[in-house]
This record gives sequence, C-alpha cells and structure tokens, in this order.
Amino acid sequence: MNAIAYRKASVDGLNIFYREAGSVNAPTLLLLHGFPSSSHMYRDLIPLLAQDFHVVAPDLPGFGQSDVLPHTEFAYTFANLASVMTRFTETLKLDGFAVYVFDYGSPVGLRMALQHPERIAAIVSQNGNAYEEGLSDGWNPIRQYWQSPTQENRDALRAMLTLETTYWQYAHGVSDATAISPDGYTLDAHYLARPNVAEAQLDLFLDYASNVALYPTFQDYFRTHRPPLLAVWGRNDPFFLPAGAEAFKRDIPDADVRFYDTGHFALETHAAEIATAIRVFLKSAFNR
Repeated sequence: MNAIAYRKASVDGLNIFYREAGSVNAPTLLLLHGFPSSSHMYRDLIPLLAQDFHVVAPDLPGFGQSDVLPHTEFAYTFANLASVMTRFTETLKLDGFAVYVFDYGSPVGLRMALQHPERIAAIVSQNGNAYEEGLSDGWNPIRQYWQSPTQENRDALRAMLTLETTYWQYAHGVSDATAISPDGYTLDAHYLARPNVAEAQLDLFLDYASNVALYPTFQDYFRTHRPPLLAVWGRNDPFFLPAGAEAFKRDIPDADVRFYDTGHFALETHAAEIATAIRVFLKSAFNR
C-alpha cells in the first residue's frame, strides 16, 4: 500500500498530474502544495502515511507535471485554482477528505472548504496562513505590486523565480543546510524556467491579495464549522510567522498547534515527526 502511483486526470480540458498511494477504501488525505513547488514536495511524507490513509497529491495548474497554459488562455487566480481542484476531487469521486494545506495550498484548500464545507473532514496546515498577523515583511515587495500593479513592480518580482531565491526559501531557517536535499529546489527551478510559467506565477503574486481579503471569511468558516485542525509549522519561516499558526486557536480553540525548528519547507527536515503528528490527529478526526 505504500507504493506511489503517478497518474493524470482530465479536468475540464486540463491534464492534472497527481501522486496516489494507500487503499482507496481508507480515509482520504488531499495534499495541496505551495509555491514554487509541486507534489514532489510530498515524496517523503506520502509513504509514511499511505499505510493508514488514501493519499492524493495533485500538481496545481501551472505547476509540476500539470498543464501549463499561457496566462492569456487560463486565468491564474486562486479562485480558478480552487475551482479546478474541486473538480479534480469530483473527478476522482472524493466525496469527503481531510486536506493538508501548505503555502499556496492554504488559500486553495480553504476556498474549496468555503464551497463545500461538508466535504472537509479535517485540516492540516503546514505553514499555510489565514491571518494577517502571519504575514511577514518578506511580503513587502509583493504588497507593493498589489498597491501599484505596474510593469516595473511586476518585473521586480522576477527575482523570486530564480534558482538562488528558490534555494534560499528551502535553506532559510534550517540549522544545517546539508540536511536539505538539492532535488527539491533544483526541480522547482527547472519547472519555473519553462515557457509560460513566469507570467503565470506573476499573475498569482498579484492575485494573492484576494486571499488576504478573504481572511475574515476563512476565519468565519473556522468559527462556524470548527473543523479539526492541526498546525505543523516551521517556526523560522521567512514568509509566514508563528503568530499565524497561533491565531488558529482564536477561532478553533481546540486546534493543535505545533512548531518545529526549521523553515518554510518543514517536510525537508521533519517529515517523520510531522507524519507521526498527522497520523495520530487524523485517526482521531476521522473517528469523530
């Protein structure tokens, strides 16, 4: 059951790549990746969970092995990504599932939850922010683009699409950089360098403001539906601060919030510890 299958699903004319492991009869966990990664970021976590859960990890449109259409043909907005992912789960006939949200995966997964709260059995948030106090000063160049969406400000963000910046995202806040496999950030840089990707990513930088505008709505969802929530957070994340993880308790008082001495890509260094926490949490959540 721990073997991973690599598949593609046709979703409204898009080819969506995904990784799948575990018994289809087990409770399902949907893994949603972030920027600038793909489902490859879950390569260590999936085998650790597949004995107990049906694990599905898609690549978002414009990322990884999923289709990358020109931004003139596909609207790279978070509302559209969430719509495609909702249709993806329907295509796979995933009627109810827990969701693991990381980075961009957080607004995608939470938008899915707003559309169909009855389908979300539990949430694992790994550096997946939903509160303004969780946004660090590292967002300032992107905030400037939100406030003034000029070509100059758009072009200034192209530096975030380089190998050097991607490596920094992986290594920042990690006590021993030799623990970071080069496979992840090298593959991300490869995907970022493909045709059509840069403009898609710059569109998403601009549209991220729509997620911040939705934070009060996400928080109302937390208060109203009280989904079981586990936050597993790299405390040294340069983009999403620990305050964003602690804030979950304001709306879900029994949320389980845990910090790890690592950075943004916490699974690169703490996959085993995080898998253990997820396993215990989800067994309880699915048995509620």
